[in-house]
Amino acid sequence: MWWCLLLALATFAPAVGQGLRAPSASVLGLAPPPATTEAPATTPALPSSPAPPSAGKNNGTSQKHVRIRIIKKKKVVMKKRKKITDTSPLGTAKPPVTTGSAGTLDLPKEQEPGCPPLGLESLRVSDNQFDASSSQSFGLGPHRGRLNIQSGLEDGDLYDGAWCAEEQDAEPWLQVDARHPVRFSGVITQGRNSIWRYDWVTSYKVRFSNDSQTWWGSRNRSSGMDAVFPANSDPETSVLNLLPEPQVARFIRLLPQTWLQGGASCLRAEILACPVSDPSGLFPETRAPASSDPLDFRHHNYKAMRKLMKQVNEQCPNITRVYSIGKSYQGLKLYVMEMSDRPGEHELGEPEVRYVAGMHGNEALGRELLLLLMQFLCREFLRGDPRVTRLLTETRIHLLPSMNPDGYETAFRRGSELVGWAEGRWTQQGIDLNHNFADLNTPLWEAEEDGLVPDTVPNHHLPLPTYYTLPNATVAPETRAVIEWMERIPFVLSANLHGGELVVSYPFDMTRTPWAARELTSTPDEAVFRWLSTVYAGTNWAMQDPDRRPCHNQDFSLHGNIINGADWHTVPGSMNDFSYLHTNCFEITVELSCDKFPHENELPQEWENNKEALVTYLEQVRMGIAGVVRDKDTELGIADAVIAVDGINHDVTTAWGGDYWRLLTPGDYMVTASAEGYHSVTRSCWVTFEEGPVPCHFHLTKTPKQRLRELLAAGAKVPPDLRRRLERLRGHKKD
Repeated sequence: MWWCLLLALATFAPAVGQGLRAPSASVLGLAPPPATTEAPATTPALPSSPAPPSAGKNNGTSQKHVRIRIIKKKKVVMKKRKKITDTSPLGTAKPPVTTGSAGTLDLPKEQEPGCPPLGLESLRVSDNQFDASSSQSFGLGPHRGRLNIQSGLEDGDLYDGAWCAEEQDAEPWLQVDARHPVRFSGVITQGRNSIWRYDWVTSYKVRFSNDSQTWWGSRNRSSGMDAVFPANSDPETSVLNLLPEPQVARFIRLLPQTWLQGGASCLRAEILACPVSDPSGLFPETRAPASSDPLDFRHHNYKAMRKLMKQVNEQCPNITRVYSIGKSYQGLKLYVMEMSDRPGEHELGEPEVRYVAGMHGNEALGRELLLLLMQFLCREFLRGDPRVTRLLTETRIHLLPSMNPDGYETAFRRGSELVGWAEGRWTQQGIDLNHNFADLNTPLWEAEEDGLVPDTVPNHHLPLPTYYTLPNATVAPETRAVIEWMERIPFVLSANLHGGELVVSYPFDMTRTPWAARELTSTPDEAVFRWLSTVYAGTNWAMQDPDRRPCHNQDFSLHGNIINGADWHTVPGSMNDFSYLHTNCFEITVELSCDKFPHENELPQEWENNKEALVTYLEQVRMGIAGVVRDKDTELGIADAVIAVDGINHDVTTAWGGDYWRLLTPGDYMVTASAEGYHSVTRSCWVTFEEGPVPCHFHLTKTPKQRLRELLAAGAKVPPDLRRRLERLRGHKKD
């Protein structure tokens, strides 16, 4: 019976096989293992198992013999089942199922990425590190084979959504040069991003080299033949394949074997690779992304985020306060970290600033940056840093790390490299929060066209539409919580942190022309918004890198890395527009990184890219003018007084103590303060280039009519002088 056992074991080929051993550290780049020197040859099929048909001959139906090994005591029994006809396109097996070159199937345990990404998606791998056997066009060149890269609206331009080999290329391959030896451990693939075509690879092989001339492959453990990995069954799902055994090499090639019938050999990829030591010193040492700040550089789920915020509060109890503004649809609290020298109260003359992150749950970098920022501010305050001390003494800062905690938990469970482009973006109800705020643009623009602004319809603090306040309105609980937060605190400045691009956009986000996909639509405060956007973009290291390539399909560096939101793409119901039209707050959107959910090892560098920009932007609340509007007789502050600037058709109002802040660029302005029951006062306020804000206070006098109302309400007699003035006014009206 022993010969039966050997025969059974010989014919059983598991899905993921034994790869050839990597070269030792002493011979890195010099002596690769036994290998082929040509382009990968087609793997011969065993007689009992048909080889996978070529892509050109794929008719959409594949037939397989499936073997099952049953072990009973010490016997190995091979049972042959009848042929299974699969009507789906070849290679659309579910990702956990790995197909070996011998056609057998193996069901591995759930795969977890072991090594970090090499950096195709995050752009740490530059365009010149890519190569390919062929490309259909420059826009489909090897440099476009990056995980999650997005195409433009039109195929065939310079920014298409994948690498695609030429149709006549019988043995296509995509190559990445790591520039030094690394330990390759896995590959993640996607299909082509396009709204016009469906193209994806359904299976591929992997090869390695130290010199790009001599190559060896990843092998099945039992058969010793080249492993064939299952790839994608749709364009967007990220599919992970771990190598049977990690390989130390400099170059890696992906060799598509089959692809969607009627489509092309197109893919986007990320390579998982760990650094290795190089005792020979043949390759320049690569520096891992790092930061000198001793902060917690990792991704935090809801529980870990709450714990970290509590730790910061305990470390700096005199300048911090953690509070909740509401709950998500699934009941997770929307926690805010307040940082100020007197947390919990609004100080007269002290402006309020906020950062909001995680509106889209899968855009995780903003969340981590705010958690890092609160740690940094706490630490630097304790160290006595004068800049941070002044910031926390003169400003009240609010940090909301996760506006959409439900979506983040979904993305977090998938992991940074497998979450894809959209999973976790929406709330648990399927709502995109950046389209969920009330559209106040349309009623304002209609009133302007009818000549009703500002006499009949105000140009600021527009009320919520009736439909939006109905119980059955499609408004997420997260959105309602943020709106109530906006109305409760007199915010002056804000930034909404997103991911997936490297650009700063500013209002308006919605196009004025109905149904226009994009159109320059400026606010009356265009100069201020451009200033704010330029400040962040100009102090962000990644945006200022002259050698960086565009993330996806637009080169924003040509315009200083800033853009009007509506001129990029229209966003009705955005938080930026709502904040500007419903409150005093000026808000921009910061797209922080090409990678929406960067790996943890990228976080130190991302912090360094954004640290100065985050602090400098908070300091911009000092630009412009600020002051207090008071009653001339009582010296009490006047709430809800209107501050109007000549030539700018957008006003702001005072807080409950009479204090206000009006962001303005340098220049000479005529400013008018008015309030119901008071005579208006106009004065000149000069804004310099010096760090402000410039004080611009007002004292208003009550009108006679208002004084009379107050006296009559108090039950007092009307003074003779006031009575005579009223009589004269009545006489003028009769004339």
